[in-house]
Amino acid sequence: MKYLVMIHSNARFQERWEGLSDAERADFGHAHLRLRDELAASGELVAAEALADPGLARRVTRTDGRTAPVAPGGDGPFAETKEHLAGFLLVDVVGEERAIEIAGRVPDAVWGLVEVRPVLDMSQWDG
Repeated sequence: MKYLVMIHSNARFQERWEGLSDAERADFGHAHLRLRDELAASGELVAAEALADPGLARRVTRTDGRTAPVAPGGDGPFAETKEHLAGFLLVDVVGEERAIEIAGRVPDAVWGLVEVRPVLDMSQWDG
């Protein structure tokens, strides 16, 4: 079963990050890479990516058959949030327990910023 392991960030995380030494930051980054490599080797990793700053995001809506993107820094409609998605792992594992185990190994979990969500099986709508 597929699960999305979402890594969130917020202003408090940024404050903590700035308080880390260069060596601690490097260890944090290397821990992410080790986890990614281990999951790839086990065949459980579908995809893993870090996301760019949310200030570069574009909100897209569709109204009256027209796509309406909003430029970064433009006027809404933006959700008011204190957290943003900073990265993710998409894993294909035997069950929720394994997905939670993986999420607990994400370095950001020490700050409670990791969420696990099952991916819906959309195959019933294929064809």
